[in-house]
Amino acid sequence: MLLRYNYRAYPTSVQQQALARAFGCARVVFNDGLRVRQQAREAGLAYVTDAELSRQVTAAKLTPERAWLGEVSSVVLQQALADLNTAYRNFFASVSGKRKGRTVAAPRFRSRKDNRQAIRFTANARFKVLDNGRLRLPKIGDVPVRWSRTLPAMPTSVTVIRDAAGRYFASFVVQSSDGPLPSAASEVGIDLGLTHFAVMSDGTKVTAPKFLRRAARKLKRLQQDLSRKQRGSRNRKKAVVKVARAHARVADTRRDWQHKLSTAIIRDNQAVYVEDLCVSGLGRTRLAKSVHDAGWAQFTAMLEYKAARYGRTFGRVDRFFPSTRKCSDCGRVTDKMALNIRVWVCPCGSHHDRDVNAARNIRAAGRADLNDRGAQIRPAPVPAPRRETVTRRELAPTGM
Repeated sequence: MLLRYNYRAYPTSVQQQALARAFGCARVVFNDGLRVRQQAREAGLAYVTDAELSRQVTAAKLTPERAWLGEVSSVVLQQALADLNTAYRNFFASVSGKRKGRTVAAPRFRSRKDNRQAIRFTANARFKVLDNGRLRLPKIGDVPVRWSRTLPAMPTSVTVIRDAAGRYFASFVVQSSDGPLPSAASEVGIDLGLTHFAVMSDGTKVTAPKFLRRAARKLKRLQQDLSRKQRGSRNRKKAVVKVARAHARVADTRRDWQHKLSTAIIRDNQAVYVEDLCVSGLGRTRLAKSVHDAGWAQFTAMLEYKAARYGRTFGRVDRFFPSTRKCSDCGRVTDKMALNIRVWVCPCGSHHDRDVNAARNIRAAGRADLNDRGAQIRPAPVPAPRRETVTRRELAPTGM
């Protein structure tokens, strides 16, 4: 499977200017291609193909108005058109119903005021990781990179990203060659929550760290400082960067913690089952801030790709499955209960912790769903010898 490895990059001031120039050229090519297609649609003309857009970019380099497009690598410009084509494909697939999930809107123009910018170099650009640890990019130079770990294979592409906090990253796409982990005897169901981030079917409870809540005081002060700055001023731009850095620190801490927890769960269990929560719906309730602070969607995505990477089983239980109200011992489904009820007693006499009971039901439902989707639950039919195969009972050999 393809994996992405991110590393912090530290370009010099000259290289930062070259990257800003590349960011701007990629943005202009993307917007020009989008404008051409919109004008063709309004005029009732045929859809402008990618090849035609590429020819227009080549012709634009020869004009005085777009001559500066030749100052950056041509691969960066072609990848901007590829991003436009991907945006249109996703939009068409969403409109036609082929793409599942939330509706994808039509492509929009990119803004130069967006603090996050990115460009991509493929193998055709002949980027190279040098022996001295620097990343050689065409028409940019040798960029210093902080290698936190070695690349497992030669990358197929690299994306240079500048985030809202002003940090630069080099993101490599690498073909993974990891083998499966040794088999584990245990399987686990996970019930995600707010008081406890995760409750396992074996009774283990992981307390929610609440990274955003802990940084709320500092974020509040920075937001107040930002609101006092005059719009368009240099001090306001500095305040925006300070707020972005504070949010980035929270997001990085949360991501690092979730990576460690998900890796431990995948390493210790052969199968992992979670509930398919509607995070977007919960994000519109009075618990929205706590839901987004928990980061359930990011955590389950980590579990899913790590399970596929290391040969583990991962399953999602339907969100309408009554995991909380169902007794994990007798299977009786009780009436709905309020959130403040954390312990309840089933008529069969079983005493349940609300979250642990839900995790056990999720594990049982995940196992049952896996069996329904192709697991072998009874011996497979064995083909009969040719002399014993018959089409009618009366033609069967005597003595049978």
